[in-house]
Amino acid sequence: MKFVIAATGASGAIYLQRLLEQIDCAAHEIHLVMSAHAQQVAAQELDNFKIPSRVSRHPESDLNVPFVSGSARFDAMVIVPCSMATIGRIASGSSDSALLRAADVFLKERRKLILVPRETPWNLIHARNIVTLLEAGAIVLPAIPSFYSRPKSLVDLVDTVVWRILDQIGLPNPRAYRWQDKVAETSRKKN
Repeated sequence: MKFVIAATGASGAIYLQRLLEQIDCAAHEIHLVMSAHAQQVAAQELDNFKIPSRVSRHPESDLNVPFVSGSARFDAMVIVPCSMATIGRIASGSSDSALLRAADVFLKERRKLILVPRETPWNLIHARNIVTLLEAGAIVLPAIPSFYSRPKSLVDLVDTVVWRILDQIGLPNPRAYRWQDKVAETSRKKN
């Protein structure tokens, strides 16, 4: 499969790091675009931000990358983390960078566009932009971790969101906690 993964300047670079670590870059073609602010946030939040060697990196100013054209076939695009400013630009149809143009292309071609905002609280403008993007076909997957898997560390907690992203792009992780599986397992142990 072919994926575009992008990051903007919202806090939450650990979600990007864990997503890149959990995709088999030898089996899938991965293209990465990070805004200048995303790079700054990653450097500030993570001591050792690593991009796997098989990931193709692209500057956000390069509008000659393949994924900015509808004729290029890609399976999904994930923006993680996705700032509310980026959500607003995508909702307004702005396409003045590779990241924004790619998001626009994924919407117009009816391909999976997954936006992972982390910012909270939202104001009414944020909510309306989210509704606009949902109506346009985007998947909005806020970086809201779950606790029913009883995460033991920060990484375990982050992974609860990353597993949902992987599910959405069609790459389920065998480590992912599955509610029904665990409930049935617990019931069997009690009987």
